Amino acid sequence: MYIGLDLGTSGLKGVLIDGDQTVLAEATAPLTVARAAPGWSEQSPADWIAAAETVLDALASHDLGKVQGIGLSGHMHGATLLDASDEVLRPCILWNDTRSAEEAAELDGDPMFRRLSGNIVFPGFTAPKLLWVRRHEPKIWERIAKILLPKDYLRLWLTGEHVAEMSDAAGTSWLDTGARDWSDDLLAATGLTRAQMPSLVEGSAVSGRMRPALASRWGLPAGVIIAGGGGDNAAAGVGAGVVRAGDAFVSLGTSGVLFAANDGYQPSPETAVHSFCHALPNTWHQMGVILAASDALNWYAGLVGDTAANLTGALGPLAAPGKPLFLPYLGGERTPLNDAAIRGAFLGLEHATDRAAATQAVLEGVTFAIRDSRDALAATGTKLTKLIATGGGARSAYWLEAIATALNVPVLLPAAGDFGAAFGAARLALMAATGAGAEIATQPAIARQIDPNPALRDAFDAGHARYLAAQTAIKGLT
Repeated sequence: MYIGLDLGTSGLKGVLIDGDQTVLAEATAPLTVARAAPGWSEQSPADWIAAAETVLDALASHDLGKVQGIGLSGHMHGATLLDASDEVLRPCILWNDTRSAEEAAELDGDPMFRRLSGNIVFPGFTAPKLLWVRRHEPKIWERIAKILLPKDYLRLWLTGEHVAEMSDAAGTSWLDTGARDWSDDLLAATGLTRAQMPSLVEGSAVSGRMRPALASRWGLPAGVIIAGGGGDNAAAGVGAGVVRAGDAFVSLGTSGVLFAANDGYQPSPETAVHSFCHALPNTWHQMGVILAASDALNWYAGLVGDTAANLTGALGPLAAPGKPLFLPYLGGERTPLNDAAIRGAFLGLEHATDRAAATQAVLEGVTFAIRDSRDALAATGTKLTKLIATGGGARSAYWLEAIATALNVPVLLPAAGDFGAAFGAARLALMAATGAGAEIATQPAIARQIDPNPALRDAFDAGHARYLAAQTAIKGLT
């Protein structure tokens, strides 16, 4: 058996699989985000441990005596700061925290960062957060002995080891992404040294072994290995079998991700495409990232006092984009705008705009933002021929058909089960424990292929053109 733990922004999920990759059990524990000031987003690492304990308690209702490995996944970019005794110095600054926009622009102004890391220094990345701490919390800065990414704090708890892996490390702005190693020059530019970084392993490699007291607590055998694991999107790629050049998925989670696997390193920071190491050796991936996908729909559902499922379920067949426009920039945007300050908007509202029309506009706004990411990927030479759909938003057939039509590619809906990051983390545990490789990361059985609607393609092209015009018009106003 193998366990995958995925530390998400809104909850921690665990899955238990057997050697044939059949899911035997799954469990979740909720997490909350603290927003102490505009643009801030933080979590207490102690809450992650409590959530992991809850999930492992639930999984232990099955006999865990045959577990050979545990894989870890988690939200990327978070700054978890530890002192010399491994005590947490402050709440973790999360991926969607934009307080360090000024510091990010400063670091990005140094050409070395894009040249070595292969990416824009986005405000959500780790390096600018540390520069912010240095300037605004100097007493904390002076005590920093180690900096861990969120899932790697779980690893410290499980193993006692300070270890990261390549896919997550690539989102810090400190990794030489092509060389798959920390860059001493990038660290020095932020006032840090390699000694403050965890060691690095590949996602499918062994990073340590579970502490005996924890193994005993949940009935696991002695010496269970902990795999390197992956950042949430890389792990989801492994879970969905998107591990070879030409494979791609679209994720409609809290954020929206358009993810393409590559067998070579293809940085193109000027497009705001993320070019990161994949969770498997000698493999990289590209991502377009939008900060609010299902998050935007859930925000709107809360605004009108209904559920996202009810709102999307009330829509009929796919329709041409209507007059209302929605720009989903509730907390800034990454690809392709790289704008922490821009905010969302409804435009084109009229007396005829009802709940269904506004729901449709929200889905279209996120869809057009994903199309922007498709166009950014295309500018690097990456062509998408089909997409596997993942994430909670993939439950909406309307949304998937809108994406298929706007991007003009078929969208494949897996038959059953969750092929996301927790499953991918469990697969990485299987690889680390057995020596298996990418060949076990097969793609899921597909229940349905959703093709572009040719009758509406021109209408979606026109809708996207209006969306781009609105994007330009609100810049600086919100």
